[in-house]
Amino acid sequence: MTAFDLLDRPGTLSTSGEERGRPPRVAVFTDKLDWHVVRTIRALRAQGAAPVAVRLSACKIETDRARALAIPGFRDLPDLAIIRAIGDGSLEAITMRLGVLHALEALGVPVVNSARAIERCTDKSMASFLLAQAGLPTPQTFAAQSLAQARAIARRECAKGPLVMKPLFGAQGWGLRLIERESDLPSFQDARGVFYLQRFVGPARPPFEDMRILVSRGEIVAAMRRRSSHWITNVRQGAKPLAIEPSAREAEIARAGASALGVDFAGVDIINDCRGEPLILEVNSMAGWSGLQRVTPFSIADRLVADALAQMAHARRRA
Repeated sequence: MTAFDLLDRPGTLSTSGEERGRPPRVAVFTDKLDWHVVRTIRALRAQGAAPVAVRLSACKIETDRARALAIPGFRDLPDLAIIRAIGDGSLEAITMRLGVLHALEALGVPVVNSARAIERCTDKSMASFLLAQAGLPTPQTFAAQSLAQARAIARRECAKGPLVMKPLFGAQGWGLRLIERESDLPSFQDARGVFYLQRFVGPARPPFEDMRILVSRGEIVAAMRRRSSHWITNVRQGAKPLAIEPSAREAEIARAGASALGVDFAGVDIINDCRGEPLILEVNSMAGWSGLQRVTPFSIADRLVADALAQMAHARRRA
């Protein structure tokens, strides 16, 4: 028996949450039992649901089954799926895991966030495209697939100021590079074939800061300013979280950014330009909130779980 098994306290396989008297059964997809998963599971239990932690890597498609889908811990299907992590893996493995989420949605299971929303947010180039198409303010962004193209961009754009290179698939500030000249670009291999470059926005010296706004079902849940002595301002990398009340404009573009990418629950990162105007840096579909919880007087997990269960209830009424 694994730690994942122990999280399912009812101890039996779910047949369906529609059974009379049975609490809704919720699959919490994750690759590890981290702080966020533990608090999500506690909040689900406190609100009358029966959570089961599941690795997407353990799910199978079996066409001889009635639903053609096998989810560990469930004889049939969960009533709701909450996605905390997809997990590392090859392109083929990630594609199949997203396919499992698409299959759940096709079978009528509410998924928070949807596979399509996760795909849009995880691919920073597509996220930038969709934000631009929605007319939302973002730093100037370039995505190229060759070193020659990236060098040409750097030669042209670094004359106006530095760029930030980000992994196309990345989080928590890891792998960011400041590009001040063409020679700062990594090799094609180190870039994994894609050069995602964004205009650096911020002061020339510390303190550096930006903002994280948590959005759920179109409403602002909580917000913080992240302040650091380094230009990378993620709390996991040492930035200090400060509670704030976002301005009307900041709240507006945070909600609009989540909507543009089709995300039910999102961590929207915003930075102010030299004129004080807010710009969307990125929209996170599997956002963490441990730093934000330190400056928030209520349980964020409780609020997010309540919203997810409300989404499930809404889907049942429409079915």
